[in-house]
Amino acid sequence: MGKLLFQGHGSYRIITDEGVVIYVDPFVGDGYDLVADIILVTHEHNDHNHVELVRKDSETIIIRHDTLLKNGIYLKEMFKGIEIEAVEAYNKNHDKSQCVGYVLRFDGISVYCSGDTSLTEDMQHKIPAYHLDYALLPIDGIYNMDVAEAIKCAEIINARVVIPIHMKPMELFDRKRAELFKTKGALIVEAGEEIELSKMG
Repeated sequence: MGKLLFQGHGSYRIITDEGVVIYVDPFVGDGYDLVADIILVTHEHNDHNHVELVRKDSETIIIRHDTLLKNGIYLKEMFKGIEIEAVEAYNKNHDKSQCVGYVLRFDGISVYCSGDTSLTEDMQHKIPAYHLDYALLPIDGIYNMDVAEAIKCAEIINARVVIPIHMKPMELFDRKRAELFKTKGALIVEAGEEIELSKMG
């Protein structure tokens, strides 16, 4: 069974059933000791792109926004047995041409790594049809959508499990804010906590 370690802020690590190690937006927290197979960077803001924190070898693949966003077209490719699809991510603080979210498919499950964003066209018109298992959404209300908008997004995309992240600038975790995120499938994961990623049923 795959696992997800929430490292804090917008950083997390996924390990698949097959042992593929994926880091998303490395910046803070612990858990960078495993050699990365894939590093995903949603955009180049300083709190999302510290790939130097991650142990790498000659086989490590680093995927940035422009890897899968070409001339306004969002691409989908296989990397080390993981299907990775870029989707829209944007708001007044994040340029649509410089930011992406990712939908990962592995082990028969799907995980939406939204990146820094507010409500997008993709969330409204494309992502609900994916029948997501997991989604991670920012809720800080400063650089991204606030809790109320994140709840609206969660209701639209209708993922089975929705984890609030990116709660307060430069802090790993804010339980008080996380507990405001009340919606179907909401799951609070503390910084440093690891969960198992399960299939439906």
